[in-house]
Amino acid sequence: MSEKSPIEVANAYFEALGSGDVPAAMGMFGAGVVWHQPGANRFSGDHNGVEGVGALLGGMMEVSQGTFRLAVTGPAMANGELVAVPVRFTGARDGAAMDMAGVDLLTVRAGEIAEVRLFSEDGPAEDAFWGAAE
Repeated sequence: MSEKSPIEVANAYFEALGSGDVPAAMGMFGAGVVWHQPGANRFSGDHNGVEGVGALLGGMMEVSQGTFRLAVTGPAMANGELVAVPVRFTGARDGAAMDMAGVDLLTVRAGEIAEVRLFSEDGPAEDAFWGAAE
């Protein structure tokens, strides 16, 4: 069986997320994955390994009171091992709401997601939603 292309890996990852299959989505990360979370909020910075990424995503779900959602808004675009995916992400908590466009940039190596970089349409608004770094 041949290894999946970077676009196939990205599409499978976002399909799993979209269907709520978090274990399948997490299973697409390589053991040494690095997630670069932008901004100046409680989640900003680098998160290392599957455990670190899982803690990050779990924290986002907790803070957003289970409302955080991510939807793909256009086709995945590849340049070698890099895959850019246009997304829209939303969430609500304690009277605050977030709804903005972004781009998720995945680095896919050997059929696994090795690195994730995120870009937000409005970084200051995203920081305000997630809350200050602790």
